[in-house]
Amino acid sequence: MSTEPRINDRIRVPEVRLVGPSGEQVGIVPLAKALELAQEYDLDLVEVAATARPPVCKLMDYGKFKYESAMKAREARKNQAHTVIKEMKLRPKIDPHDYDTKKGHVVRFLKMGDKVKITIMFRGREQSRPELGFRLLQRLADDVQELGFVESSPKQDGRNMIMVLGPHKKKTEAMAEARALADARKAERQGRTTGPEDDADIDVDLEADIDVAETDDVEADDVETEALDAPAEAEAPVAEAPVEQPAAPQGA
Repeated sequence: MSTEPRINDRIRVPEVRLVGPSGEQVGIVPLAKALELAQEYDLDLVEVAATARPPVCKLMDYGKFKYESAMKAREARKNQAHTVIKEMKLRPKIDPHDYDTKKGHVVRFLKMGDKVKITIMFRGREQSRPELGFRLLQRLADDVQELGFVESSPKQDGRNMIMVLGPHKKKTEAMAEARALADARKAERQGRTTGPEDDADIDVDLEADIDVAETDDVEADDVETEALDAPAEAEAPVAEAPVEQPAAPQGA
């Protein structure tokens, strides 16, 4: 059975209680009159309360209404917090390096707002030394006390000892912080490609070129002004070179 409301010609009732586009109450009108008003406003007649008597219908843009409803549902799913319990298994005689690795996973889970179930696995004669597992769980709880708290105290469960850690921050807060951090990293990567420092260097170079050009123009104007204001100097007479007489021939 379809969950979508009936619209326009799919509505099969003689009369409806009509609501206008802005939410105003029009009243009980025949179905034909409601459809006529819908065509007049270029909207759809949507049945919003089918179980009422008479059914309640509203004039709206049904396509826009479906899109906005889908976006709201998507945003609600994005902000919805799912309670997740992570599990981490340790041995009573765990190596220090392995302990640091396991603790790092627990820290990451708590930062994401998830609960963590810590399980200590006993084997063989280790089952006669439950205090080893208890001390290990207490040590882990002390190491992560800034991020989480002991929600369920250590207790023996067959061959295992179990403790549950809960986060201080809520899942929604952790998700919001993670999204903000991702957005900040994305903006930082985009800023590296075209950073503001490059733009500042370009602006400085352009201003320097403009200043040099203006200075050259001012100096050229000053030179022309001085050339116009200077008095005309008298031209010095040019001495004419003496004309040499041809030499007389010998024996004349």
